[in-house]
Amino acid sequence: MTKRFIPSQTFKASEITEESVFKSRRQLLKSMGYVGATGLLSGSVQARGWFDEDDDKVVTRTKPLAFTQSQKWSTDETQTPYAKVTSYNNFYEFGTGKDDPAERAKHFKVDPWTLTIDGMVNNPVTLGYDDILNKFPLEERVYRLRCVEAWSMVIPWLGFELNNLIKLADPQGSAKYVAFQTLDDPKQMPGIRNPFIGGGIDYPYVEGLRLDEALHPLTLMSVGLYGKTLPPQNGAPIRLVVPWKYGFKSIKSVVRITLTDKEPPTTWNRLAANEYGFYANVNPDVAHPRWSQASERRITKGGLFSQTRIATEKFNGYEEVAPLYSGMDLTKYY
Repeated sequence: MTKRFIPSQTFKASEITEESVFKSRRQLLKSMGYVGATGLLSGSVQARGWFDEDDDKVVTRTKPLAFTQSQKWSTDETQTPYAKVTSYNNFYEFGTGKDDPAERAKHFKVDPWTLTIDGMVNNPVTLGYDDILNKFPLEERVYRLRCVEAWSMVIPWLGFELNNLIKLADPQGSAKYVAFQTLDDPKQMPGIRNPFIGGGIDYPYVEGLRLDEALHPLTLMSVGLYGKTLPPQNGAPIRLVVPWKYGFKSIKSVVRITLTDKEPPTTWNRLAANEYGFYANVNPDVAHPRWSQASERRITKGGLFSQTRIATEKFNGYEEVAPLYSGMDLTKYY
């Protein structure tokens, strides 16, 4: 899993995802009557973070973290520059444009913070801000991030395995799924209080995993990137990172984790079930209804031409998770 991926195929023009794909989810919301003038304005400049040069123009309130580096769980692929990781984001609570989160989350307060682990557990857990950063030893893991919109990054996350947190809560034998919830704060998150900014999504944002997926050692609770705490636009103070799934599964700014015996609702599946499945495993053989997933644009160093077209790998290259889905039809359980 640590080897550098070199695509073995070339692509015809007809196979390359158009730039319009990057705006496709906004177009979906627009078609439902949710994206208004404000959203369209942000959409007109949403590619700015993509085409900017690499100077760090994003002002963030972050601090250094102590951590060790993982060789076992990291890729040696070229990392996406910090400026791009922190300026090209999907975080609809702050707007549907890619640069909206960096602009509108500047004053987002992450301390104090409370993260609760409850549901079918014998030992419910509540962590404060300091606990989130210090409860478990932090490890740096360089993961590939593949967005459902057919772009990708390589990010050095800092965090701890989710299984450590779940084991601390002592799950009951009847638990089968793990549900996640993002902070629901209209005062701080303009996309929640104004549907024309946030796309009219039914907030709070929710996600879910099967329990065995949550317990897999690759599944990370991240509290930082590039050696420092997470910027607000990247999901501060704590977010989920599931590298073999499309990015929308990696829920940001988590306040609640609930173990349950029923498959939990998830935001994008609830909004458009035919387009966004519960599992959302990266799969080049299963196209999105409106575009191919066979290839992706890797966001790299540089300005206007800083895009590299590569082939998409099944499970985003993390083939060690394949046994989790043994016997499943991944075209049906997409």
